[in-house]
Amino acid sequence: MSVILLGGSPSPQSSCNRLLQHIGDKLTLHGHPSTRIDVRELPAQALLRADTCEPGVARAVTLVREADAIVIATPVYKASYTGVLKLFLDLLPQDGLAGKLVLPVATGGSQSHVLALDYALRPVLSSMAARFILPSIYATSEQVAAGIGCGLRLAPPVAARVAQGVEQLAAELQLLGERAEQEEDLFEAPFAA
Repeated sequence: MSVILLGGSPSPQSSCNRLLQHIGDKLTLHGHPSTRIDVRELPAQALLRADTCEPGVARAVTLVREADAIVIATPVYKASYTGVLKLFLDLLPQDGLAGKLVLPVATGGSQSHVLALDYALRPVLSSMAARFILPSIYATSEQVAAGIGCGLRLAPPVAARVAQGVEQLAAELQLLGERAEQEEDLFEAPFAA
């Protein structure tokens, strides 16, 4: 099963990026390695011009198209997800998330932005035909602190939500894999006369 970590933060040192990497590491421990796409590293001109033929952008779009699950992480700015993430999502077709499991993740300056995921990002993901959008994970920057030696210290409530989100995504990926195997077996089974 293919998992994409889609980073929508314009800053490489953000708490959002640390949280996304932490979730990716936890998924790997559950047997689901991931591929990371940081939208800020894609060519800006190609994003602004919606140039899906540009090799870096084309590769990112293909990775998303072929993924079974996507963890989408964004900081919350002005009560919404980032513009750089919006630019990338706009490159995908209307059904660009069809059949995919999606785990939305966000960080923000205060708890007053907690609903930004549900009111700003979730409707976009739903309109793109995501198979299943898992419950969102939100944390303030203070709840996601850089630890000693580049580790990560999560506040207990955030750690619990991350553990629950990772467990649920891993379980859904397992079920998706089992269904795919069953469908494959059906096509390989000889027809009875």
